[in-house]
Amino acid sequence: MTSIDLKGRLALITGASRGIGRAMALELAKAGAHVIATARTTGGLEELDDDIRKAGGSSTLVPLDLQSEDGIEQLGTIVAERWGKLDILLAAAGALGELTPAAQVKSKTWQSVVSVNLIAPARLIRALEAPLLASDAGRAVFISSGAARSRRPFWGPYAATKAGMDALVQSWAKEHDNNPLNVNIVYPGAMRTKMRAKAFPGEDPMTLPEPDELWPLVAGLIDPAGETHGEIVDFAAQQVPA
Repeated sequence: MTSIDLKGRLALITGASRGIGRAMALELAKAGAHVIATARTTGGLEELDDDIRKAGGSSTLVPLDLQSEDGIEQLGTIVAERWGKLDILLAAAGALGELTPAAQVKSKTWQSVVSVNLIAPARLIRALEAPLLASDAGRAVFISSGAARSRRPFWGPYAATKAGMDALVQSWAKEHDNNPLNVNIVYPGAMRTKMRAKAFPGEDPMTLPEPDELWPLVAGLIDPAGETHGEIVDFAAQQVPA
């Protein structure tokens, strides 16, 4: 795994109870960052906290439904008042919705997927921009998906909202071309996660990389000395075939 020293850095991760968010939260803690871990499932957060402590790290757990009326905004206020800054934002939470013909997608599904995949990132930007700018080297990474570009059939809500998030994040990044805040997007590709298993139930998960294999790429993007900004970085495209 990539070695990076994040002692004294503060990182906030959404979707931290499982999958990519959980793996990155643990790696951030191992690297020395204090991790603010958010997710809906308290049990999953507590298990993460146990693993972080075993690894010698520290965390603050924040059970949070990203669709709640003002939870994200309250979290931004707490971060600003308690710590005065935020060094790293890793937005890993996502909602797949239902894989079904676009004409059959229910309004409730649209509302949920749009809320988690597009509106929540917009609210995170609004709530956390000031703390990120208070850091000497703020870093924001949003986990997106190649579905935003492939736009395969039956993936309408997920593809549309991830494409929208990409546009939002890259537009926001351009607003910060001339300051120390770096903003990037990651396409992780196929990974051994519950979301992937839901989308491809017949696939052998043992043929897919574990989420923690994404860490070297993410570490480079959140490194205070890193210079990558405004990019969409495709993990699968960077892998060298065996």
